[in-house]
Amino acid sequence: MKYRKLGSTGLEVSVLGFGGSPLGSVFGSVSEESAVECVHEAIRLGVNFFDVSPYYGNTLAEKNLGKALKAIPREKFILSTKCGRYGDGFDFSAQRVLKSVDESLERLNLDYIDIIQCHDIEFGSLDQVISETIPALLGLKRQGKVRFIGITGLPLAIFRYVLDRVEPGTIDVVLSYCHYSLNDSSLEGLVPYLKDKGVGIITASPLAMGLLTESGPPVWHPAQEEIKEACAKAATHCKLRGHNISEIALKFSLSNPDIATTLVGMCSSQQVHDNVKAAEELESVDQKLLDEVKEILAPVKNKTWPSGKPENN
Repeated sequence: MKYRKLGSTGLEVSVLGFGGSPLGSVFGSVSEESAVECVHEAIRLGVNFFDVSPYYGNTLAEKNLGKALKAIPREKFILSTKCGRYGDGFDFSAQRVLKSVDESLERLNLDYIDIIQCHDIEFGSLDQVISETIPALLGLKRQGKVRFIGITGLPLAIFRYVLDRVEPGTIDVVLSYCHYSLNDSSLEGLVPYLKDKGVGIITASPLAMGLLTESGPPVWHPAQEEIKEACAKAATHCKLRGHNISEIALKFSLSNPDIATTLVGMCSSQQVHDNVKAAEELESVDQKLLDEVKEILAPVKNKTWPSGKPENN
């Protein structure tokens, strides 16, 4: 397993990060036993970064991850969870954030959280996040309940908006999803800015929430039809060449040295093994096939969809 430095935090994280949403039975029922076994196998194979949220499975993902980590020495893992998004909606108020962190600590069986992230801030008021949420989290940082602070969301503009309006060093990491994959690598344009700010970069959804799979995206996927069709064409092309587009997509996302870690949702030992294998074989990508896939996806390159409030897109 390769490890990279996460911005200015001093943390070294595995390039393959463990996305915890499936532990909340978000994509199908997952037993507590399977969840624990999966997490333990990931740690055994060198994964040290775990990301979760109280929103995933309405707190179930945190509970299952907490049970799995209970037997693991604290220095063996780096834990990120979130605040602001819950099963009943969004609440970035200071009062709710403080309560949320205490609840997460209890579910996760931890004394402190390595990274606390404001979850999908484009659905709230960015000004409230700046003036109320982040100051509350800074208070928790001083208390030792959290070590580092991050923000997450889909529209890339939200990161500049917040980072330009807080003191340098306030935000330690950003988590961007669906913007560093075969069909959309628009995050690249923001990388120099984030590096200049000393902000660590975490990405998620290397398979673009199912677009870059042989089975295709779920029915609720927000992408336009032309994006879905182009990705399906690329997947078929890979299959005809004897390859699975998901493996190619994952290796592509993991290969960027400027991105500290890429989160992949996992809930079985087999998924862990498959993803770790891909992470260990980044140099084995068929460059000719990769170029062909990029050519197929060129007409929809960097096309995205709105998320959250219109003014935040």
